[in-house]
Amino acid sequence: MGRWRDGFGVLVVKPEGGEARRVPLEIASSYRARTKGLLGRDAVEGALLLTPANSVHTFRMRIPIDVAYLDRRLRVIAVRTMRPGRLGLPRLRARHVLEAEAGAMAGWGLAPGAEVEVGTESGGAPGRAGTGGPADAAGAAG
Repeated sequence: MGRWRDGFGVLVVKPEGGEARRVPLEIASSYRARTKGLLGRDAVEGALLLTPANSVHTFRMRIPIDVAYLDRRLRVIAVRTMRPGRLGLPRLRARHVLEAEAGAMAGWGLAPGAEVEVGTESGGAPGRAGTGGPADAAGAAG
């Protein structure tokens, strides 16, 4: 697959020592979709994946959000809750960012060290190292 496209899919959260959980996912990979992100929304169903990305802001957002920074192998580097009107610091190792309503990620067991997989609506294999997702492209580049 190489890269994800804008659209919908499923996020599989694999917490350390916990049971995997499936979460509805929206994928924003184009510049336009990443720029819009969650702006103007009052709620989020599931999560939004911004790729490529290593930082976010919450200017003009209406709700507080959870933000998870993912490395190229889709392992969680850090999770933060951000109120509207904030600027997040870039994470040097981050290649992707997940956004969800504040408190949702704790409920999914998403914490530093957890792994995630991304499945697309088209039925393609989940994206993670060794499966043709963006982790492979990033791994080949560096």
